[in-house]
Amino acid sequence: MARKVLLDVDPGIDDALAMCLAFFEPELDVIAVTAVGGNVSPSQATRNVQVILEQLDPPRWPRLGAASEPEHGLPVEGRYQFGVDGLGGIDFAVAERQHILPSEKVICDAVRAAPHEVTIVALGPLTNIARAFARDQELAGLVGQIVIVGGAVNVPGNITPAAEFNIYCDPTSARTVFRSHSTKILIPLDVTNRIELSYDLFNQLPDENTRVGKFLRQILPPAYRSYRQRLGLEGIHVHDSIAMASVIHPGLFTLKPMAGDVETMGELTSGMTVFDRRRVPAWRHNMEVATEMHKEQVIEQIIRGLNRTA
Repeated sequence: MARKVLLDVDPGIDDALAMCLAFFEPELDVIAVTAVGGNVSPSQATRNVQVILEQLDPPRWPRLGAASEPEHGLPVEGRYQFGVDGLGGIDFAVAERQHILPSEKVICDAVRAAPHEVTIVALGPLTNIARAFARDQELAGLVGQIVIVGGAVNVPGNITPAAEFNIYCDPTSARTVFRSHSTKILIPLDVTNRIELSYDLFNQLPDENTRVGKFLRQILPPAYRSYRQRLGLEGIHVHDSIAMASVIHPGLFTLKPMAGDVETMGELTSGMTVFDRRRVPAWRHNMEVATEMHKEQVIEQIIRGLNRTA
């Protein structure tokens, strides 16, 4: 029986790649995709989800959730890594749906419909999940598990010296989710920074005559340009795709129980993920954190998954 997953995304070219992997994976049943502001504004994130679905046209279309503004807005610095629209500025035409339910409502409905069975894959800020938990006080205990892309344990942040982007965007919501009674797996920068896909990726993509091949060949070149111009890298990081690989192939990752929290007040450290690793810790373990992975096999599975979409 396919595993029920809900994707919470802020697309983002990286999110689009992860969605490709999820939609066409026979072991997964993507029951819903909820948009959240992060890489782009909430309204643009909602539109991008619809664009990606139309471009990929998966065998089964999931329910959609619309993003809304976070309580304290979104930081501007660090956004638009993938262009002002998040998808490389291609300006895809799309038949936008009207009257989409708010993302937190869709999350609540999906989890309530299948208690303890839904895996939420959080590829963006944790705004929607925190709001869903506030909306339904019992929900955290009914989620199967939450796989979170974000944070850093032993490495610097990627938006500030201390903070990773997804957590930094909405640290208050991140703290709410970290402290909740849900079962959580964190995929931090310590792991996701280890993979950098070179331009040779194009030689391994589906044929350009396929829907997916054409879409990927449109959105990936702007990502490579951005990484080269902004970060001086000749490849791209695919944080979200690595997290998706951990859901599909968990045996390729090593997890360690940890006690984690999020700094919400520091002038220099807002959004920093903090772990109690003292000899005699005072905090209880509240999540498992990915510490190692079989790098080459993860890359192989990502490439294989992208080709399966064709």
